[in-house]
Amino acid sequence: MVILHNDWDHLLKDEFQKDYYLKLRKFLAREYKTKCIFPDMYMIFEALKLTSYQDVKVVLLGQDPYHGENQAHGLAFSVQKGTGIPPSLINIFQELQTDLGCFIPNNGYLEPWAKQGVLLLNTSLTVVAHKANSHKNIGWETLTDAIIQLLNQKNAPIVFFLWGNNAKSKAQYLTNPQHLVLKSVHPSPLSAHRGFFGSKPFSQANTWLGEHGQSEIDWQIPNL
Repeated sequence: MVILHNDWDHLLKDEFQKDYYLKLRKFLAREYKTKCIFPDMYMIFEALKLTSYQDVKVVLLGQDPYHGENQAHGLAFSVQKGTGIPPSLINIFQELQTDLGCFIPNNGYLEPWAKQGVLLLNTSLTVVAHKANSHKNIGWETLTDAIIQLLNQKNAPIVFFLWGNNAKSKAQYLTNPQHLVLKSVHPSPLSAHRGFFGSKPFSQANTWLGEHGQSEIDWQIPNL
């Protein structure tokens, strides 16, 4: 039984009873018993626990959790304290510096964003150690599609960051003109120079939120 301790519990109650999700749970129970799976099973839904539906202002959509030791903790693009900053996140911080003048922090722990209403949601919420995208197409996408569709129905404005083709594929569910959808290539070193750098998503998000009566996000991650 998934308990999130906020309004997601009510909104996703029926989803967690559907056949696909019950099959997913059984599959994951076997996986966690027989393999090394990230994140820790008690942190799978950390993004939803930290950012309630009511509080969502920005959605930053990732692909799947980091698959290295001590990295993933349930928040897209974020790593645990004491872990090196992954290349894609370094590029995100570099764009933040260019866009808003934020200093590049000494850590990649993005919980301060989550607590301000930035939903750091991966398309797939688990992964086998050292095997990127290894839990693709086991059911997570159905759940995260449902989450995105619920967010699309929200009347308060939301900014969606869709970086990379995987994230852009979710644009089909974002039909509410109340929201702002910002697309670019992924911040990975393989693609960041083809349109992520210079896209200024963070200032655009804050401008949109301010124009629609919402408080802006403080994007500066503090040093630890």
